[in-house]
Amino acid sequence: MEEFHKTKRLPPYVFEQVNRLKASARAAGRDIIDLGMGNPDLPTPQSIVDKLCDTVRDPRTHRYSSSKGIPGLRKAQAAYYARRFGVKLDPETQIVATLGSKEGFANMAQAITAPGDVVLCPDPTYPIHAFGFIMSGGVIRSMQATPDEGFMKALDRAVRHSIPKPLAVILNYPSNPTALTATLDFYRDVVAFARKHDLIILSDLAYSEIYFGDAPPPSVLEVPGAMDVAVEFTSMSKTFSMPGWRMGFAVGNERLIGALTRVKSYLDYGAFTPIQVAATAALNGDGSDIEEVRETYRKRRDVLVDSFGKAGFDVPAPEATMFAWAPVPEKFRELGSLEFSKLLIEKADVAVAPGVGFGEHGDDHVRIALVENEHRIRQAARNIKRFLASADTNLHNVVSLSAHR
Repeated sequence: MEEFHKTKRLPPYVFEQVNRLKASARAAGRDIIDLGMGNPDLPTPQSIVDKLCDTVRDPRTHRYSSSKGIPGLRKAQAAYYARRFGVKLDPETQIVATLGSKEGFANMAQAITAPGDVVLCPDPTYPIHAFGFIMSGGVIRSMQATPDEGFMKALDRAVRHSIPKPLAVILNYPSNPTALTATLDFYRDVVAFARKHDLIILSDLAYSEIYFGDAPPPSVLEVPGAMDVAVEFTSMSKTFSMPGWRMGFAVGNERLIGALTRVKSYLDYGAFTPIQVAATAALNGDGSDIEEVRETYRKRRDVLVDSFGKAGFDVPAPEATMFAWAPVPEKFRELGSLEFSKLLIEKADVAVAPGVGFGEHGDDHVRIALVENEHRIRQAARNIKRFLASADTNLHNVVSLSAHR
């Protein structure tokens, strides 16, 4: 049977190859240290869980909820933006609750994309940034991911040479997978350019609270005039260790938020009300839960960088996010990130995410997630040290196997 049009536009899911290998190894009884999927292992703070439990006992909360988010939740998100970024938002017209930032991004693509619309997307980047638009009939033009003068030159080139003129540009800082961060000056340049050329800015700020320097990452909406062109997506998954709760937000330009709200009204009735109530309590908290999560990732990052470095696998210290973006060791670089990731599972019992899964320009890197405790990270480093000590043998075996295929 022929594939459907939209699914035909999607490439094979690179991560599935690693996942199959990982599952096979575990089925054989091997202890795989999984640093691949960005799936937080920390428990949701107890106060948030308690609020959910208290609320779910009220049968009135078992009915359909509000697709755009209950009023208290939208007010709590507005208060968070005011505290954290100094940005004033109208909870009625400039905020919509989403089922995680991923759903919000995909449905925004559905809301604003006409067939053939060009969207400017960093490479490497989180897959939904590109494929949300591809599934909606859009066309992706890739750009460099580094937030510097080179980005602005690429942006200018894309607007001058793309036909039709681009609809939107996607920003993601702190970035998944690269962990790059952006300055407010960079956002000022992008906003000025977008206003001049009538471009929509879609900013993914899911890692706003997972940072390790003194200065917290800014929001693009802090820039005067950004509200005219920008929408920003945030998530409670990483900030409050609530990945399975599926709670996030889109905030910003009233017209764009209205379009997303309208599309969502046809597709869902919002998250389960007790989840929304618990999320409201989390946002209205004193911030101590966020600090605890941040400190845990900071300690893991430091252990990862130190122990992997001593093992012979140099990992640059990320400034933010729960990921490290590490160059594939020189000896293995010609294999590419997918084959190197497979080797790590087969020979070191360690799983990472191949960089090529985030775009072709990520193929010389792997993404390492800080989702195991410090003891397990050190164990992964010991396994990798043994693997690298036999690097020549491992490479010879891979090359020989490829030659016989």
